[in-house]
Amino acid sequence: MNVAENNVVNFESSGVTLDLAEIQTLIPHRYPFLLIDRIENVHLAESAIGIKNVSLNEWYFQGHFPDHPIMPGVLIIEALAQTAAALVMKTLTVQNGGEKPGNIVYFMSIDSAKFRRPVVPGDVLHLKVVKDRARGHVWKFKGEAWVGNELADEAVFTAMISQK
Repeated sequence: MNVAENNVVNFESSGVTLDLAEIQTLIPHRYPFLLIDRIENVHLAESAIGIKNVSLNEWYFQGHFPDHPIMPGVLIIEALAQTAAALVMKTLTVQNGGEKPGNIVYFMSIDSAKFRRPVVPGDVLHLKVVKDRARGHVWKFKGEAWVGNELADEAVFTAMISQK
């Protein structure tokens, strides 16, 4: 992820793309809690960009808020975490010779979360995650959720890879 001084995002065009079917082989999330539609620019063990097409039909808009729908910030952080989890599992699968390991990725901590712009129906979220470090079974990420050239949310979060 390259964020310039003027907050304009550099959308890289290299790396692997994961479609919804492959994402579902990597992480256990399913409707209504799978919050990413596609992952682009996967650079194993380093970074990825999740894509979330925000639709008025999302379940959470029924109550958040009925007359002024806004995607809850905590769900945007969850979408960042799902993107990171898929990146971790794809990395481990490749390292394991193409065989998916019997692991699952759990949240350990969320730090420095900032909610900067409401995300509304019709927005397309670009969920950028970059590995800060990986030590054993613990990975730390910096995540940013962008709508166009506007930063919507950001957080630093840590995940643990564990056996199911």
